[in-house]
Amino acid sequence: MLTGKKASFCIINIDKKLRVSLIIYLYKICENTNMMKKRFAIVAAIALGASRMVGFPMMLEDLKVSCSQRSREFSYSDKYGGFFYGMTGIDDWKEWNAGWNIFAKRIFNDYRIAVDDKELKRKKAKVEVYPDRVERTYQGGVKEIFSLVDNKKVIFIDVEVNPEELKDGVSIELLGDIISAPKAEGKEAICVPQSYPDCVVRIAAMHGGDVKVEGRKIVADAASGGFIIAFGSADESAALVADARRNKTQWLAERAARMQKILNDNANDCGYRVAKSLAWIMLTADELVTWQHGGWGIYAGLPWFTDFWGRDMFISMPGIVLCTGQFDVAKNILLSFAKHMDMNPQSPTYGRVPNRLNLDGVLYNTTDGTPRFVLQVLDYVRYTGDGNLIKTIYKNVKIATDASLNSYVDEKGYLTHADADTWMDAKRQGKYPCSPRGNRAVDIQALWYGQLIAASQMADYVGKSADARRWRTAAEKLKANFEKDFITDGVIADHLNSDGTRDRQLRPNTMYSYELIDSENVKINDIRTTWSRLVYPWGVGSLDQMDEDFHPYHEQWYRYHKDDAYHNGTVWLWQNGMAMQRMIEFGERNKAFELFEYMAKQAMEQGAVGSLSECADAWCRPGKTWARRTGTFLQAWSNAEQIRVWSQCFLGVKPDMLNRAIDIAPRVPLKIMDFSTQVCLGEGSLQYGYKKRGDKIVYNFIWRGKQPVNLNIDLAKFKNFTIAIGKGSSVEIAVDCDSAEAMVTDAEGVKSERFTVEFDPAKVAFAKKCKEKLKDVRFAKPCYREDLKSMSRYFNPPLHYGSVE
Repeated sequence: MLTGKKASFCIINIDKKLRVSLIIYLYKICENTNMMKKRFAIVAAIALGASRMVGFPMMLEDLKVSCSQRSREFSYSDKYGGFFYGMTGIDDWKEWNAGWNIFAKRIFNDYRIAVDDKELKRKKAKVEVYPDRVERTYQGGVKEIFSLVDNKKVIFIDVEVNPEELKDGVSIELLGDIISAPKAEGKEAICVPQSYPDCVVRIAAMHGGDVKVEGRKIVADAASGGFIIAFGSADESAALVADARRNKTQWLAERAARMQKILNDNANDCGYRVAKSLAWIMLTADELVTWQHGGWGIYAGLPWFTDFWGRDMFISMPGIVLCTGQFDVAKNILLSFAKHMDMNPQSPTYGRVPNRLNLDGVLYNTTDGTPRFVLQVLDYVRYTGDGNLIKTIYKNVKIATDASLNSYVDEKGYLTHADADTWMDAKRQGKYPCSPRGNRAVDIQALWYGQLIAASQMADYVGKSADARRWRTAAEKLKANFEKDFITDGVIADHLNSDGTRDRQLRPNTMYSYELIDSENVKINDIRTTWSRLVYPWGVGSLDQMDEDFHPYHEQWYRYHKDDAYHNGTVWLWQNGMAMQRMIEFGERNKAFELFEYMAKQAMEQGAVGSLSECADAWCRPGKTWARRTGTFLQAWSNAEQIRVWSQCFLGVKPDMLNRAIDIAPRVPLKIMDFSTQVCLGEGSLQYGYKKRGDKIVYNFIWRGKQPVNLNIDLAKFKNFTIAIGKGSSVEIAVDCDSAEAMVTDAEGVKSERFTVEFDPAKVAFAKKCKEKLKDVRFAKPCYREDLKSMSRYFNPPLHYGSVE
């Protein structure tokens, strides 16, 4: 029998419907013969998604993470408002938001399995976490498999045990005081969750036998195979149990196939550790891509940001859905949010997209969400070449841009805003800004400039020349004033106060403004200062530790309110993306890769499996050598920026498919000796190969799209050049210390062009300058000052969220 990757290639070319049937068939074989069903599911999933696959991607079974030695968090979503937040090796986990959550409300905390009335102890189990399931093997050989499925409010808990050794059967108990004790209903049992008193949680035997209720336990016989847990009204849950029993095999196979397709479309063979971490980060980020409000969106984070935040979503879009090739989802997100734009000309937030779109309503309380929305429209078009979206959404782009010009822009062209209307938005009691940023923040001006340029390009595309001229004029005015107003003595201000004075607090926001600055010295000095004083190995701090407002720990309730620390020292992992990008741009790819590897290690070895957290402390806690993670355990923009930086900055792939062009500026870290990968672009993909042997590097690019494209190649020390290639054509570029040579081969294998690439003296000089200025830059180190204003008070009892000092 064929297993593993070889089997997938035997069925790649089968008709899609037949492939789906084959997935289900293989899954059933595995169930019936007690084989490793994961292998067959993965093999079939590879075949299902193989249309774009080049080379060997990671497979779901390759992504196993063993959690037997220490307990770790895990999460799964159903991609339709429901998720489960668990812990691998703790019995009855009571963490806030632990357990099953549906549309921002908890259903139950956890569950307990017993065999022959003997509880299965997780602490003693062998635990393996996969992207689609958790497997626990207990003493005596009992195996439990936990899994969710897509778009259904159902949980499968398989319990594999030898029925001949059972006496009293298998039982499950739903834990927590937020769900009622069970009661029998026919062959099944039901509980009522406090958060949904008109609904039930229905528990049934996997294979259809009767269950008995014994106190809070629900007991099934030896042949039950485990339990199905379904949520809904009484009728809905009953129907769902019946459907789940019939369709379990297909649902699980389709879920595995969806996940595997993401890995296929983004095949990364770049070293096991990096490839595995990227695969996990892509799949946990994809948990957050959810259908809600009638369209797709991206949850900001789990467990408590289960709604759509415009700012977070548009920061996350490039990494989560564009770099990964999920273009239909990206388009739907943009169209869905366009529908919720404030279109009332009399409204004070006219022209804005929502900052927060939740189940209770819409809030427009941010300035940066709308520029990011416009930028993502253009980003989507660059990745896909779908100019029709510009025509469809141009009205929104125009209103968003003109509304700001007419209502929010000052006499110098700056976009004004309230104190807490940037990403540093924390307010005490919802009233008092914890990190007020004047009314003209540096990052807001950078985003506004980007919006004006992007909007003018889209205006050109649809023939609106007057709009394009007006917006370019506004962009030029902004840029002309920026250096005069924001820079003094070579230092970029974080923001301008309402009286025009510069705020000189050292924050990471200045990194976003480089497109507004002509002076290379200012930019290099800024990234040097930012990296050495704000970038710790565990992420980018929000305020310099020598500032009087610095708070070293995100949570220190005996000393200060948590929100006071949120943007005043706390590390934010999403800021890593821009920190790495700027270091790469100034020649420090290897230093940037150190931070990238630290994040990969965190995802694979710390916290929730495969996830990057929202925040971290700036300082390590006493006796620790690594900072404590804080905030949400899975944050969209943290994961997204890790993916984006790999694709756009280290690989250096930035498409412009509207103009049939792909910019490629490889900045591969020296630690990586070889890799093969692919990037989804338009209707095809770019296969990308790299080999390093001594001082010689060989790049290989193969275009898998239908229409010809121009590859605009930017090598670090050589002159830029452009190569036109068609479908199946390849470009090989050999680079050593002294020369670079490019060779083009057409789809039939005929060498059609060969030429030498010349050195670029300006690039060589710039690289030398950067190396001199950044040669000794190091990560920031905690200084553990004892004179901190933030630590000077002590509250007993400790403060809490509602505290008013």
